[in-house]
Amino acid sequence: MVQLALPRGSKPTTGKVHKAPAGAKNVKTYKVYRYDPEVDADPRWDVYEVSADDHGPMLLDALIHIKNEIDPTLAFRRSCREGICGSCSMTIDGRNALACTKGMDECSSNTISIAPLPHQPVVKDLVTDLSLFYAQYDSIQPYLQSDEPDPEKERLQSPEDRAKLDGLYECILCACCSTSCPSYWWNQEEYIGPAALLQSYRWIADSRDDATDKRLDDLEDPFKLYRCHTIMNCAQVCPKGLNPAKAIAETKKLMVSPSRKKEKASA
Repeated sequence: MVQLALPRGSKPTTGKVHKAPAGAKNVKTYKVYRYDPEVDADPRWDVYEVSADDHGPMLLDALIHIKNEIDPTLAFRRSCREGICGSCSMTIDGRNALACTKGMDECSSNTISIAPLPHQPVVKDLVTDLSLFYAQYDSIQPYLQSDEPDPEKERLQSPEDRAKLDGLYECILCACCSTSCPSYWWNQEEYIGPAALLQSYRWIADSRDDATDKRLDDLEDPFKLYRCHTIMNCAQVCPKGLNPAKAIAETKKLMVSPSRKKEKASA
């Protein structure tokens, strides 16, 4: 029988337990992934027992309380606390989410697991290296490209064309969608993922942009676009309620549109 060995850092061990003070009420137990690849041989699960009466209602409030009052070595990202910046994306109870908008009352039990975004290199604890994710976003050239001279004022757009961008421009690049996608887990060096493809379609759908054909040509590759198998994890976890899978499907439809086939045939 073939014996497969897990790579270093794959299997967390049991870590430290930080008990709640005697007499504490409304206690929640947080099982938090801890790992510093520079010094730790393996990751571990540290347990923190915290009274929910000591902090605000969101998971980020609990993490800030843990860092400030219990264990200052815990590392995580956070900034706006309002679901705008996307910094505090992590896996909470097995589902990607923003810690700042995830309420404790939304968790299924009083024991809550918190881990970094899956299938990304861990910098430390809940902080992951998103360099590839941002490089993929950069690769789709996320800015307006027009053949017309710059106008003296704004570029006008009809209300109907503007409405086509709803559900696209609101992406905050938290990476919850891409890191929840099995296709991205296995092919992330080639498949650019739901977030980048959603943003690509945001510009393809923009009536003010003149680079549609170029954008589609850049995606015409066996992996960049077509590794999406409509698993729909991306839409399930998006904290802004967006649907990257729909944007990807619309891009695929444009790839095989009769007008595009005719243009390519005459080229």
